[in-house]
This record gives sequence, structure tokens and C-alpha cells, in this order.
Amino acid sequence: MSKKKRVFDINFDDAEVDPQPVAPEGTEARRGPMAAAITENAEALSARQTAEAAIRAENDALAHEHVRLKKAGLITDLIPLDAIRTDKLTRDRAPGRDPEIDELKRSIREIGLSNPIRVEQVDDVFELIQGFRRFTAYVELFQETGDDAFARIPAGINAKGENLLRLYRRMVDENLVRRGVSFGEMAQLAINYRKQAGEVEGYDHAVELLFASSGRQKRSYIKHFVRLLAATEGRLTHVDAIPRALGLQVVRRLDDDPQATGVLNRLLSAKEGASAEDEQLVMREFVTQTPVVVQKKVKLAPAARAAKTTFRLNRPDGDAKCTVADGRIELRLDRDFSGVERKKLENAVEAFLAALER
Repeated sequence: MSKKKRVFDINFDDAEVDPQPVAPEGTEARRGPMAAAITENAEALSARQTAEAAIRAENDALAHEHVRLKKAGLITDLIPLDAIRTDKLTRDRAPGRDPEIDELKRSIREIGLSNPIRVEQVDDVFELIQGFRRFTAYVELFQETGDDAFARIPAGINAKGENLLRLYRRMVDENLVRRGVSFGEMAQLAINYRKQAGEVEGYDHAVELLFASSGRQKRSYIKHFVRLLAATEGRLTHVDAIPRALGLQVVRRLDDDPQATGVLNRLLSAKEGASAEDEQLVMREFVTQTPVVVQKKVKLAPAARAAKTTFRLNRPDGDAKCTVADGRIELRLDRDFSGVERKKLENAVEAFLAALER
């Protein structure tokens, strides 16, 4: 039986298949709509991520710069007066209103505040660090005028938690260039700082820390006034008005006579509420007259007169006053000898006595 031929059995000769056409160089192959959309979306997403990364980098840089400026105390803002407290640091100013405030107020009215105050932010309030007089002037101007321009004050914002000594030093160094700060005020500031800083060993140490930028002689004067204020235990109410020479004379008298402290305090207590002139009069009488205790009451009697010789020596560093009496030679000059080595002092005194025997 013969094999039937299938209708669909078609034999084709092997033929070469043409490859897919290649797009001409420099042209893109044609893409379908879906492929084009996917590509465009990917490109947009990449561009967005790049932009977001640049924004984050810029924000990080701004944040770091803000922190740097804040640590350096270079951030300034307008702070409401009622958001500022003034009790963090004890001021070195005498009690009562500063008469220079009026002059400062006139300057602020005419040209504004050229030097912002300095504050430290603590929660929702700001602690005043520098600029008590400027702050006081703004408070008075706002009270007097009601002008909203004085309701806020330009303030540099310090980094939080700055060292207490640095804060006091800032205030001290600022005030040292201002006229009218007396040795009594500087001594009172050292006493106040010593009370706040428990790690400070004593008043002399407080003076050395606070007034490190001052000369040795000036620090010595401040230490003398510290001893005066400590000895009188708050009985001197006009410490800002005490002349340097008078204060030093009182301290010398206290050092020479251990019982003199009680005498001075009783005299000052008897003049409670006295003016600055009255207090100085008491101190002058104290250093020029000899106290005599009679029936537990203090009376001042003139010092016994004795034959003595007084003369002055002109020196480049200031006049030296020499007083010679029976059994006593006294040399006074504007210098602190407490810092001179003992051996050097002994040699100087020995040479002096030997010269007298020649």
C-alpha cells in the first residue's frame, strides 16, 4: 500500500535568516511608550534623590555653623526684657542707681545700642552675663516711653553651661576698662565670686583668678580691700567711695593691732545708716588716733607724741616716706613687699643696719 502524501509537509530549503537591523550610529533605538515612561521616572527619581541629598548636606552645614557661632557667642537676637534674669552673677556695682545711666539712655535714643548685651539661655529664660547697665537703660526707656522699640534688646546668646570663672572674668575685664570702678567694688566682686565657687581656696585665690589680667600691684590693693570688707562684715555700706589710700591705711592698722577690728566695727555700728563721708570720717579717725577702751566703751584719744624725724626720698617708682622715732624706723612707699623673698628682705635689712653703724 502506498504511503499517503501529507498536504502540509512542505520542505523548505535551508535559508539564511537576516539579523535584526542595527540603528545607525549616534541614534537611539525606538522604544515603546512603557519603556520610555519607566526610563523617565527613574531619571526623575534619581534627580530628586540628588537634590534631597544636597539639601540635607546644606542643612547639616548650616546646623554645624549655627553651633559653632553659638559656642563663640556670635548669635544675636532681639530678646524680650521680661525674659531676662539678672541673678546669675553678682554685680560689681554699688547699690543704688548708677548716675551714668541717664547718659547711656540719651545715647541709645539717638544712635541705638552699638554693643549688644550677652545672655545665656536656660529653658525659656535668659540669664544676663554682660551688660547690666545697658539692660537697665532699656528697662527704664521702655517704662518711660512705652515704645515697643525698647521692649526687646539686642543680645548675643552664649553657649549654655559656660564656666562660672569665665563668666566672671568676662564681666571683670569689661568693667576694668570702664572708669570709676573702685577697689572696694572689685574686692566685693571677689568676695561674691568666692561664695559662689566652692572650689576656690580663699579670697586671695579668688582675686588671682578674677583679676589675672591686672598687674601684681593692683591685685595686691584689691586683696587689701578684701581684708577690709571681710573684717568689717558688711558694716561698710559705701565701699565704692572708699579712697585707695584710706583703705590701705585702715588695713595696715588692722594688721598691726589684732584688737583693732573690734574697735572699728563698734565705731561703724554706731554710725549705722551713715553717708559715705561719715564712714570715711570714722576710718580717718580710726587710723590717726589711738583707741582706748574704758568701761567697755570705745573712746578715741590722741596718740602720744614722741620726738621723731620725717623725710621723703624721691625715687623713679614713687616717693618713699621715712619716719624715724625712738626705737622705730618706718619706711612707707607705694609697693607691696609681701611678694619679696624673705631671704632677700633679710639681706636688705642687714645691709641697712650695717650702713648705719659705719
